[in-house]
Amino acid sequence: MPPFRVPGSEQRAGPPARQAPAPANRPQGTFVEEEGLYIISVAARILRMHPQTLRKYERVGLVRPSRTVGMLRLYSERDIAKLRMIKHLVDEMRLNLAGVEMAMAVFDRLSSAMEASQAPVARPARVARPFEQAMQDIMEMFLGTGRQTPRRPGGQ
Repeated sequence: MPPFRVPGSEQRAGPPARQAPAPANRPQGTFVEEEGLYIISVAARILRMHPQTLRKYERVGLVRPSRTVGMLRLYSERDIAKLRMIKHLVDEMRLNLAGVEMAMAVFDRLSSAMEASQAPVARPARVARPFEQAMQDIMEMFLGTGRQTPRRPGGQ
């Protein structure tokens, strides 16, 4: 899945804190998008946010950075992209954190439905079902009916 794109996200304030070593089955010079690369101070500088804001977003569940053995937060490229999206929703779209949670849930649900519809399936008749189910879940979220958390494709 391509990373989130938010207006103004092309700017960077500094280099990554460190790059994880490439495993033997991965080409040299590449890194896994999910691995934590930036400590909180570097991530805050990249995002032009206060570190306390990043802690708050973690506390409410909007982002989950990985942790070192010493419990330092390590933000991945994916975390940084997600935080850029959150910053855009808060600063530019003027959403509160509840609105951001809902917007991110919708985005995550649609992304997972798109991934599921692109994956090979045993029965071709079920190809369109994940997207239709995602749309139904999203409508239930907005209308306040049904479950509180959206379903994952294939999950019950």
